[in-house]
Amino acid sequence: MKKLLLSALAIVSFTVASAQDDNSGQTAKGKWLIEANTGNLATGNTSFSLASVDGNTAWSVGLEGGYFVADDLAVKAGLGYNDNGLTDGTFVYKIGAKYYIASQFPVGLDFTGASVDGNNANWVGLQGGYAWFLGENVSIEPGLRYNVTLDENKADSVFQAVIGFALHF
Repeated sequence: MKKLLLSALAIVSFTVASAQDDNSGQTAKGKWLIEANTGNLATGNTSFSLASVDGNTAWSVGLEGGYFVADDLAVKAGLGYNDNGLTDGTFVYKIGAKYYIASQFPVGLDFTGASVDGNNANWVGLQGGYAWFLGENVSIEPGLRYNVTLDENKADSVFQAVIGFALHF
């Protein structure tokens, strides 16, 4: 009985070790990431938002994509378009990196730029949250984000609560 128990324990240990080393997780090196996030129009963003105040409708649409260059580390880029109904639309771009601590807690650092009517504004964004994996290919990632303005004359620094929806493949 003792040999049978030790053999079963060895098989389970080998199986678990093999599963951890096969790089088949959602955040493994070589995987791709496509994200859509919620956000607001206070900063240039590559997210989805919709707001209406006093008959004026403001909206934004965008996506981000990334490639895992190492386990749990993705290099990302994003594009977006915002329209607040008062000025010409705003083109937004974002580049950065996202690291998943313990493959579960995403932290990100990125540079965001926005351009409207020939005027530009830029932010450095810091974000942290939790990745709730709904299966092999989908995660919901609520988080907190702080956008630090690089030009106080053109834009403000903003603290945000966001929810990201990601596809992993």
